[in-house]
Amino acid sequence: MANSTEDYENYTYEYEEYGDMEDLKVDHSQTEPIHIISIVIYITCITLGLIGNGAVIWVTGFKSKKTVNSVWLLNLAIADFVFVLFLPFYIDYILKDFHWNFGLAMCKINSFVSVMNMYASVLFLTVLSVDRYVSLVYLNWCQRYRTVDRAWLVCGCIWLTAALLSCHALVFRDILHVNGKVLCYTNYHVTNQHTTAATIHTILVSVRLTVGFLLPLSAISVTGILLSIKVRQSRGLVRISSFSKTVTAVILAFFLCWAPFHIFGLMELFVHHSLTMHSILRAGFPLATSLGFFNSCINPLLYMLLSKKVRHILKDACLNITKSSLRELSQSISATDIETMHSVHQDSVPDEPTVSSTL
Repeated sequence: MANSTEDYENYTYEYEEYGDMEDLKVDHSQTEPIHIISIVIYITCITLGLIGNGAVIWVTGFKSKKTVNSVWLLNLAIADFVFVLFLPFYIDYILKDFHWNFGLAMCKINSFVSVMNMYASVLFLTVLSVDRYVSLVYLNWCQRYRTVDRAWLVCGCIWLTAALLSCHALVFRDILHVNGKVLCYTNYHVTNQHTTAATIHTILVSVRLTVGFLLPLSAISVTGILLSIKVRQSRGLVRISSFSKTVTAVILAFFLCWAPFHIFGLMELFVHHSLTMHSILRAGFPLATSLGFFNSCINPLLYMLLSKKVRHILKDACLNITKSSLRELSQSISATDIETMHSVHQDSVPDEPTVSSTL
């Protein structure tokens, strides 16, 4: 591994695959506003993501009938929920001027969870899109083979695939002690040859761009176009459900949020050839990363806004909780009133008269 300071000053991708992009001579007066914006976005993601994804997990996992659609949404919400739980580590890292306090193991795990969330989300969305097309066009096939058990089997395969595609974070993530700081960065320098590090980086970015963006985008676009053609040809025989509209919105939100990140990731391959590219990436990558992370809290909001069934279940649940709370409060007040009245009644009863005899 190359340990010289010049290596880390000239090759920015060695620091942070997800957008920290901090070399040892960063002008913090220029980057501080960007980092503040990123922190605000992260805090918003945590707040909305925990509440929203928690609500979706509760609805799809415990309050609604188990269907193939609910299985897809449940697993997607779990992926987003777990990812949001790890966002406080990013916030602490930025607030402490990119000083990592949590050790090498957590550095690896934190990055692994982030990458796995990205892959799992896009794969679940791809399956959602393909399943939507198949369920609307091939009804007879779906009635025989489209079952909840098979949906769970597909979800298991998706989680396994996402984990395998994310294993590089466990291999290449590392910590570096520099100038009193501990950096959590991506160390591609497994040998002393820069070409090897650049090759590894190119392969990983290419896989991430292809599997995490281009192939899912192609599959989703093709199935969407075919479904639109089928709907037009059917002249109303094939109807687009509210769930289908929700899936469309979720898919669009994913690609709009993650497209800038993948674009910057592709630009990152050429960063060691241009100082201008270095400046662009250092300014834009944190915001692009924040936008990608923001997708984890958008999905549940879309479910609640567009899905009538989810809104209905949440509304009934809130009413039941409110009624239960009011009932308990009423019972508590009634018990208190009874005790008070009983105490007052005892105080108001006169003492029994005493009979005195005079002789």
